[in-house]
Amino acid sequence: MTIRPKWYDQWNKDNPTGLKGLVILLGTTGAAIFAAILVIGLGQPFPTHSMQTGPRGTAMYVPEFAADLRTGDPTVADYYTDEPFVPEPGEDLAGDIYENVQVLGGLTDANFNRLMNAMTLWVAPDQGCAYCHAGAAEGEYASDDLYTKIVARSMLQMTQNINQNWDIHVNANTQIGVTCYTCHRGRNVPNNIWFRISPVNEAMAGWSANQNRVTMTSNFTSLPSDYLETYLLDYERISVHDLEPRVQNLPGDPLIQQAERTYAFMNYISNSLGVNCTFCHNSRAFYDGAQVTPQWSTASLGIQMVQELNEVYLIPLGDVYPPKRLGPVHADPPLVACRTCHQGYQRPMEGLNVIQNWPELASTSGEYDYSAFNEVAPE
Repeated sequence: MTIRPKWYDQWNKDNPTGLKGLVILLGTTGAAIFAAILVIGLGQPFPTHSMQTGPRGTAMYVPEFAADLRTGDPTVADYYTDEPFVPEPGEDLAGDIYENVQVLGGLTDANFNRLMNAMTLWVAPDQGCAYCHAGAAEGEYASDDLYTKIVARSMLQMTQNINQNWDIHVNANTQIGVTCYTCHRGRNVPNNIWFRISPVNEAMAGWSANQNRVTMTSNFTSLPSDYLETYLLDYERISVHDLEPRVQNLPGDPLIQQAERTYAFMNYISNSLGVNCTFCHNSRAFYDGAQVTPQWSTASLGIQMVQELNEVYLIPLGDVYPPKRLGPVHADPPLVACRTCHQGYQRPMEGLNVIQNWPELASTSGEYDYSAFNEVAPE
């Protein structure tokens, strides 16, 4: 039997210890540990769907939660489409009927107005025709007074170019194509455009001016924020490191800064398509082009396509846009990248075939193929 002095018992009586907080802390910690053990032992409780992209045993698969797959892309339901009118021989063309039709003059009157109506619903459903045509209220549509009309004309040419000349990217597995809605989704300005923002830190010199600032462009990491302009505008080489250890750097060899910038770009692509690294790469040999998946080629073509779109169609519009539409740092025009079309999905709009009813947007020649719509359904 332990004999304690009376003063010790009296001190404990006068100074009781509060155990409530300690009990809550221990209980919460224990519950968290128990839940972690269950997840590890029984597996992740929420059902997923996995798409295998490479050999078994290499962890080359893309998991997606079944709940997310059931929810889907909410913008798909709002996509407007309409079958074309098959032209009759000798029909008058829009270029002969209306003034100042520079891109779609080879369309018949019915198909021309059908496409104009669709573009309104895809890009400016609230403003209507007046968004691009200054004299729409008076029935005058020929004027180029509004910058939006000049931009829309260039965007039409860009869309036709994508569908015809970059078919190998946008229709890699099956026909999907793009229309104005692919990027705009019923908005005047697409959500996922971007501008030049470097240097991020004007008060600092050197490499730190490009990273260590958590921005939307860096996907809220400390990785560099200038990767889009570096790879999509300046055509820098996408590289990580030398395969030899402790090798002396020679001119042109990738440096650690380029590796970090590449990681930032790859992170951007993954988030844009809602996939992981093994969608395109074999994780045991990222550097080996012989071990990549077929999607790697599709993505590489997409990078080249975006480079062309920015250089040929978007940068030249810098003098057309009003100041409010230009970038905050360099007053440059809005540009596109992977996320502008994909918006978090491997295939834009979950692979919906948006081009099937719009042959006018699939050709740069001014000649449109309506043969698919000449077929008579069997009785």
